[in-house]
Formats: sequence, structure tokens, C-alpha cells
Amino acid sequence: MNKIITYETIRSFAYVNDNVCKKPIRGIVVYFCGLNNKDMFDEDTNEGVYYGEEGVLYVHPYNNPWSWMNAQAVAYTDEIIDVIFEKYALPESTPVISMGNSMGGLASLVYTRYAKRTPIACISNCPVCDLVYHFTERPDLPRTIYSAFWNEEGELNDILKKYSPVHLAPEMPDAKYYIFHCDKDKSVNLASHSQKFVAAMKECGKDVELEVIPDRGHCKLTFAANDKRLRLALDYIGGAE
Repeated sequence: MNKIITYETIRSFAYVNDNVCKKPIRGIVVYFCGLNNKDMFDEDTNEGVYYGEEGVLYVHPYNNPWSWMNAQAVAYTDEIIDVIFEKYALPESTPVISMGNSMGGLASLVYTRYAKRTPIACISNCPVCDLVYHFTERPDLPRTIYSAFWNEEGELNDILKKYSPVHLAPEMPDAKYYIFHCDKDKSVNLASHSQKFVAAMKECGKDVELEVIPDRGHCKLTFAANDKRLRLALDYIGGAE
């Protein structure tokens, strides 16, 4: 299919905070949402305003709610970022940060691996990191994961490994990785996902840090931790300038 997203139509395909973003643009934060999220935004979000005040474009692609960052989701996100780079004549050196929660946490990591413009950093909250294991972790998951990858050729486990951060650790680019994970998470187990991923990344010599948030459930960061999550992206962009 020919690419159809233009700047004039982009708000049918993504939320972008460019109406409230101070110029010049210093960087881009791409945010990926969790499983089943179908939100679209007619007004600027709190995060959009927050980053806009700092001269940072905040982009929320409206990917398929069951995408699991498959090849189509990567290409779709790249197309949106291409439109933004063209619209604002951004230099290719413009830093991109990848962020997300849960399935979106996996997306932020997988996108860092496969993106056309490699993010300089990835910040994830309670991310799914072992997609092969996650297929068996909850009864609601197999249908969504199978839906995302049914048209790829090969054995299911081999396909899932291509989109599983734990299995991608040796291929992950040299970027900064910061992982938040709540220790009472019953949806995405801390030991089976973030701790396993961080250990694999450290074995590969990657710049990765894990912050465990005590006594909190899935993606339920404290106010302090969430403020840190948002601020980290600004710190990474500032460091890249």
C-alpha cells in the first residue's frame, strides 16, 4: 500500500502536540500505549503540554491496540515520524526518545531496535520483555498475540523472539535504557520480564538501569516515579544537544 499519512491528515493517525510546542524543536518523545488502548485526543494531553513547554514534540501513534509492535506497527510509526521530520525540516540529528507502558513498554523497546531513526534512549514502565513467556502468562493474551503475528511465516516461538526484548538483547542498539517496574505487578511479572531483560542487557554491555517501585501494581508508578519518568526524557534530550 502507498503511504497515505500527511501532515494535514496526521491527527487521524496520531496525537501530536505541535500546536503547543515551543520552537525551535529540541527533540521528539514517542509514546506507545498498552494493550486494548483505543484513545484518540481532540485536546492536548497533560504530557503534550508538559513536553511542549520544553520545546519537545510529543507523539502518540494510534497503533493497533493489539499490535505488539509487529512489523506493521514499526512501519506505521516510522511513517508518522517521517511526516513530522518533513513538516518541520528537522535535522536527522534531532534526538528521539521511545517511551511506553506494558505492551507499550515492549513497543518502546522493540521500536528502539527496529526504528528507521534509532532512539537515543528508551524509558519503559512495567514492560513486557519476554513475549514468548507472556503468551502463556494470562488467558487473555494468546488471541491478541496471535492476531498480531498470524501472517508471518515460521514457527510461533521463532516469530515472537523477533519482537521480544529479552531475546533481542544482543541486537539492541547502544542507547540509554531506563526501566521502571512495580513489584506488586500481577499482569507483567517483574522477575520474568524486566529483571530478566536487564540481566540480559547487562551481559551484552548495554547501558540499562532498573528501578523497582515497591508496593505498587501494574504501571501504577508513584507521583515521584512518574515525574522522574517524564523528566528523564528531557535529561536525555538535553544531553544529546
